[in-house]
Amino acid sequence: MGDTAQPIRQSQTRARLAGVLGVVGMVASAAPAQAAEISSAVAQLYTSVSIYPPSATSMTVCYGFVCRRREILDFTAGDRKALTQIMAAGRASAAAERAAAQKAVIWFDRRMGPILGTDKRVAKADFRYFDDKHNYDCWDVTRNTTSLLLVLQSWGLLKYHVVGDPHYRGNTLVLQTPHNTAVLVDHATKVEWVVDLWPRGYLQPPDVMTVEKWVTED
Repeated sequence: MGDTAQPIRQSQTRARLAGVLGVVGMVASAAPAQAAEISSAVAQLYTSVSIYPPSATSMTVCYGFVCRRREILDFTAGDRKALTQIMAAGRASAAAERAAAQKAVIWFDRRMGPILGTDKRVAKADFRYFDDKHNYDCWDVTRNTTSLLLVLQSWGLLKYHVVGDPHYRGNTLVLQTPHNTAVLVDHATKVEWVVDLWPRGYLQPPDVMTVEKWVTED
């Protein structure tokens, strides 16, 4: 369960929103032609916690539950080379690309773990663990994974997918806890696939499944 006390807020100041959307436009214009512009739902992931969306060179990494703690990841030439090699293994098919994206998220977990202290993180962490400084909640993971996927997209490393809008689930009638996830959309089939790290511990592969299946999980 994510931090349900702070859902993504709907109201933002016009000035802040205009500034962020301006950055979004610059990111989109700098990206390859196949990279889609960031949707309003994705942009809101960032405006809701007053951070900028990722660029082709850096991203804000959120942790500490609802981005209360944050760190800038400036991608080095070595980072880009490593991620390019990881994604190159997925060029054969859409399924292979999803498997490569899964490995890219593991790379991110390893890259940031020692810096943030999230190498001590646990699966399904939320405010009840009283260890915010070492953990991501599902909001943090959704933002971070979406940002990483947007960076891969801006580098032209996604051949079969585009970054989609984050998805939400939660049905108290069947005791399903609230949760959010990042999403990839298959170009050919339009099927939405989650890339969800929150249910997994440090360096464990994130869940990759259809949104249709994911919304039935707990």
